[in-house]
Amino acid sequence: MVILTRVVARPVTDPMNSVNAENDALRLAIAGGEPVFPDGPPTWPPADDDIRRVLQAVWADGSWGRYLGPHRTALEEELARQFQTPYVVAVCSGTAAVELALRGLRIGPGDEVILAGYDFPGNFRAIEAVGATPVLVDISPKTWAFEVESLDAAHGPQVRAILVSHLHGGLAPMRDICVWAAQRNVAVVEDACQAPGANVQGRPAGCWGDAGVLSFGGSKLLTAGRGGAVLTRDAQVRQRIQVHSQRGNEAFPLSELQAAVLLPQLKKLPAHNQARRAAVDRLLEQLCDIRGLNSVQRDPGRGEASFYKLAWLYDPNACRGRSRADFLAAVRAEGVALDEGFRGFVLRSTRRCRIAGTLDASRAAAENTVLLHHPVLLHPPESIDSVAQAIRKVVSAFQRN
Repeated sequence: MVILTRVVARPVTDPMNSVNAENDALRLAIAGGEPVFPDGPPTWPPADDDIRRVLQAVWADGSWGRYLGPHRTALEEELARQFQTPYVVAVCSGTAAVELALRGLRIGPGDEVILAGYDFPGNFRAIEAVGATPVLVDISPKTWAFEVESLDAAHGPQVRAILVSHLHGGLAPMRDICVWAAQRNVAVVEDACQAPGANVQGRPAGCWGDAGVLSFGGSKLLTAGRGGAVLTRDAQVRQRIQVHSQRGNEAFPLSELQAAVLLPQLKKLPAHNQARRAAVDRLLEQLCDIRGLNSVQRDPGRGEASFYKLAWLYDPNACRGRSRADFLAAVRAEGVALDEGFRGFVLRSTRRCRIAGTLDASRAAAENTVLLHHPVLLHPPESIDSVAQAIRKVVSAFQRN
């Protein structure tokens, strides 16, 4: 059972009672008003009785300190079942998983890998780590992922792979991307680090490409503090990863203790993702009329997302020129965990990458993406209503003044 601390917003005095009450209700917390969430946002991971029991069990049997034990094997088997892929290699981080997936696909010096101009910075570095060159393509301003139409301009004789991510509740069109890649003998690495348990066009996120990657970092939906996994249908990819990793012992291991605490979380992931989707639906419905915030597009035909982060594109022009930094500071002062997105790669030197076409949407995402952290999405509906209240409060104040 997951024990969630109830995030309760302090009631605001009815503004009809007096002018002072109205001013109190409208005054931003950053300007001395009452925050919507006086105790701040919820922390992660939450207290979970099943994880506590697992920790007690691995302490009792000593398996927490072993090089090899039953828990990592059990985790890999369960991941293979849930993600519908025959081979899983659990590793030390999602970032390492991306690099190992590329190595397993024999991507190296002289090769090029297509990557979105807005993505997790470690993906750019992983391509460089194997000696390959990133080829940047623009994202869709609606999904924060690139569409298949952008790939033709990026293709060339050195392109050997595509690295595609599902970010911020958006989903990439994996079926189309995989068809495009297969026709050109290009490998696909699907980064599902932000989307464990998502369904993409009828399949689990992470199992579409030649390799998929997951992350178990400390803030992720499945967390062991650190950790990751490579998913693949190709036994040779798994073998190359294992050969690269063996250096007298495993160079990129996931520990038995980490694997043990992930197992109960993995069993609860489908139910938790369903609850998160319902919370996002509720939140976006309440904010659909807000000028200046454009949310990630949710296309039922593309699948069901899992929300590690929920994205909006913030428009300073709709808020009298107030910057994204101003907006984030004001919302955080209300007790909501809102932060900026990635910096993206639009400023990377052409000595380090090749750029295909313009990166206008990637630049806009880097400059104006704002992200809601996921823990509050597992809290009661009134907490979701209070998140909407806090965001609306800030936007309204910015548009008034």
